[in-house]
Amino acid sequence: MVIESAPKAIGIVYALLAVVVLASLWYSGRFSRRRAASFLLVSAALGFLIFSPVFPYMLQLLILRNTGALGVPLPAAAGGLLFFIIITLLCGRIICGHICPVGAVQELMYLIPLPQNGRTLTPQSMVVRFGAFIVILITGVGFSANILVALGMKDFFYLTPTGAGFVIFLAIVLLSATVYRPFCRFVCPYGLLLALAAARSRWKIRRTDACIRCGKCERACPVNVAAEGNSRAECYLCGRCMEVCPVEGALVYGREP
Repeated sequence: MVIESAPKAIGIVYALLAVVVLASLWYSGRFSRRRAASFLLVSAALGFLIFSPVFPYMLQLLILRNTGALGVPLPAAAGGLLFFIIITLLCGRIICGHICPVGAVQELMYLIPLPQNGRTLTPQSMVVRFGAFIVILITGVGFSANILVALGMKDFFYLTPTGAGFVIFLAIVLLSATVYRPFCRFVCPYGLLLALAAARSRWKIRRTDACIRCGKCERACPVNVAAEGNSRAECYLCGRCMEVCPVEGALVYGREP
């Protein structure tokens, strides 16, 4: 289904515009899950139509130094990925939340009303995540192996169910109906870098003195990071916490004091 003749740059331009719009919605207090749904749908569609902006795959190609597939010189690709890390350092995980097609597909799957599990990242799951990053890095640099292709990411978005990889990635997507964003939280190499940046982000969802400690935001959060004092490295800015908050102004998106 992917249109090979379509320039991948379309996805990057979309990502830049979407970052500006979403950040503006958050800053102005006009963000809502209903508004965000349109970005999820467009982002997912771009994944299937032009396979861009698929950020983890772009990082994998950068590790492989595959300028042909990237379509731009390595410094330009590295600069682009670094730019979005800086955006995350400033604004939180807007990219992961609503712009990356891989994340968008998983977010849409999680809307299916099924029993939901795996909210908390345990020490064991963190080992898996860092281990996956190291494997992707070492196999890419040392053996020129594209792990994300082996996992079927490209086959899934290209709708080519001819190998085991497609089945693997399809299973991950289906799992995301009950476990929130399993690929983003346990496998994605770019997601790990953005999580480290988001932990230090200048702007994030925070509580104000109006908070009545009802706990509704903590129960609504799919990654269990709404508690006071949490760095919110895993906050995908889904908006569920603010949607259920009963007190206007108790949760705001703003600079940390």
